[in-house]
Amino acid sequence: MYVAVIPNRASPPAILLRESYREAGKTKNRTLANLSGWPAERIEQLRAVLRGDKLLPAAEAVEIVRALPHGHVLAALGTARRIALDAVLPRRAPQRRRDLALALIVARLLEPAAKLATARMLDPATASHSLGEMLGLGRVAAKEVYAALDWLGSEQPFIEARLARRHLKNGALLLYDVTSTYLEGRCCELAQHGYSRDHRGDRPQIVIGLMCTADGCPVAVEVFEGNTADPLTLSAQIDKLKQRFHLQRVVMVGDRGLLTSARIEQTLRPAGLDWITALRAPAIKQLAAEGGPLQLSLFDDRDMAEITSPDYPGERLVVCKNPLLAAQRARKREELLAVTENDLARIEARVQRARKPLRGAAALGQAVGAVLGRRHMAKHFQISIGDAAFSFAKNHLSIAAEAALDGIYVVRTNLPAAQSDAPTGQARGLTAHATVRAYKNLSGVEHAFRSLKTVDLELRPVFHWTAPRVRAHVLLCMLAYYLQWHMRRCLAPMLFDEPDPAARDAQRTSPVAKAEPSPAAERKAARKRTDPADGEPLPVHSFHTLLGDLATLTRNVVRLGRDRLTTVLATPTCTQRRALDLLGVSPAA
Repeated sequence: MYVAVIPNRASPPAILLRESYREAGKTKNRTLANLSGWPAERIEQLRAVLRGDKLLPAAEAVEIVRALPHGHVLAALGTARRIALDAVLPRRAPQRRRDLALALIVARLLEPAAKLATARMLDPATASHSLGEMLGLGRVAAKEVYAALDWLGSEQPFIEARLARRHLKNGALLLYDVTSTYLEGRCCELAQHGYSRDHRGDRPQIVIGLMCTADGCPVAVEVFEGNTADPLTLSAQIDKLKQRFHLQRVVMVGDRGLLTSARIEQTLRPAGLDWITALRAPAIKQLAAEGGPLQLSLFDDRDMAEITSPDYPGERLVVCKNPLLAAQRARKREELLAVTENDLARIEARVQRARKPLRGAAALGQAVGAVLGRRHMAKHFQISIGDAAFSFAKNHLSIAAEAALDGIYVVRTNLPAAQSDAPTGQARGLTAHATVRAYKNLSGVEHAFRSLKTVDLELRPVFHWTAPRVRAHVLLCMLAYYLQWHMRRCLAPMLFDEPDPAARDAQRTSPVAKAEPSPAAERKAARKRTDPADGEPLPVHSFHTLLGDLATLTRNVVRLGRDRLTTVLATPTCTQRRALDLLGVSPAA
């Protein structure tokens, strides 16, 4: 018996079950049944039986040989290819080395770990996700991973030049800030003791300078010795802009501790660059002195004003007063004064006690200096020290003078004034509002540092011993953040991030005022569900938890029958499908 397909002119073919037999020495056929109404799957099963294939129960016929987390790999790798991240890597290297470098970047985003652990993640025998299979890496040795890392570090000038060509042009705003992080061990020549932002003064550290575009996209990173002062890192960045990126006119935006007056005069002016920064507290106090240009009456009916000063020729000073910042500083000062007063009172009690009193001006001075220096409150107390006497009192004039300037900060720039707000970074001049917004955009670099060092990419602990490898590790983390930055912008409707920056900025009456979330962001935060206008309401995620949700979309190697292997992708959930759609990635095994 066999299944025959008989053409039927314009109609669908007839599918018949037939039997061959011999009659009078001739082979003849007869139809046993018409199977045209059967489903195709059932007809194939009948064909298998007639061929003599052995049919197994469903539980035995299908076996999942291996299941690897795949959805987060699909999202990250698909985005990397969509934004042409692989095109940033030099093509002169062998393809496998480029694939390994791309794998290191994506793996840093998906599951930050030591390089040895990353090699195990990518190797087929010990893989914890499908990244190695998607890139066709096969067996991955640890020495290959380290070689790819070293190659990535050696190509840093080329990579950064490519990123700068994509995101920067003459006249652009460039955000620059520095941070530090500690190292494990003491073998790296970059490791030095310095001001630790991680509050780990017991460990040697490195200093990291990061350059970003006006909207926070990273383009370059530099590693310095751990005892390098923040302003001294600026010269290397100017050389990079001029020599490597070929940018002759850039507006550098940096905080008050970085773009100091000395750096402006010695580095920025000779290079012909513009700047936006802020004044430090002593300079603000000098402007507010009697008869100075900064008078508190400026803020009677506004929170921002533009002034000039002969101390800053050719510059504009935008004075701002933030009531929320004023309240915060006042509260903090009162707390520090109260704690310091209690500590000084204890010293006074030690001097006055009958048993073993504290004696000697030197010993008293040492104890008092430790208390005042710990919280920088010496300016607010009047101290009297003798060999056997100690007294103190608050300096109310000093406290009042400082309180008068609470919430006031001054943004300084050499850019001329513009009549209207042009697209950020594209105009030679900026309005006062745009100047303040540009300075506040430094929060984007701070967000990058938080992501790099803690919640997402875990730059530390750093175990590498040589300077080139430490620099390569930092570059790798920056490139992973570059990928994350693009992903977050696409996934904003599903994250707790602001989904509508234009609406948020439109409702802000002043750049000095606190930024309020857009109505869409408030609805999302209150309901913990995505906006119904975007489709079916779905749970809102952080970036980290959304990657975890995507990881449950598995890539399965399935054995059909005895020896046939095939790859099957699990069915995406609504959340997973929505995330992949936002990233412009189609589900594929």
